[in-house]
Amino acid sequence: MFDVAPTELLLCAVVALVVIGPKDLPKAMRVLGYWVGRARGVARQFRSGIDSMIREAELAEMEKKWAEENERIMREHPTATDGSWPPEATNDAPTVVSDSAPMLPLPEPTPTAPPPAAGEHEGER
Repeated sequence: MFDVAPTELLLCAVVALVVIGPKDLPKAMRVLGYWVGRARGVARQFRSGIDSMIREAELAEMEKKWAEENERIMREHPTATDGSWPPEATNDAPTVVSDSAPMLPLPEPTPTAPPPAAGEHEGER
């Protein structure tokens, strides 16, 4: 859309040099650079505002889906009515095995050689 060929850029530079003059050209380029920078800043701010609005819309959509899925799960798996947890076991639910079996004693440690005395190394025995 804004394709500028090098020859077109050169033509603009020659016209600016003739119209503005070599004395005021640096000041004009500085002012032009300032306004181009401001325009880029406004465009960047606009783009970030649009991006944040899109993120907020996606987040709201995800929260809506999450609420619908949560509601579906709660309908399929109701909790106990008296507020106790876990709900009473039914015939379909697996039972929990008790871990109250007696504990076996630990084996006795095997004897090891005593550590070498102070100043004694393994090669000096």
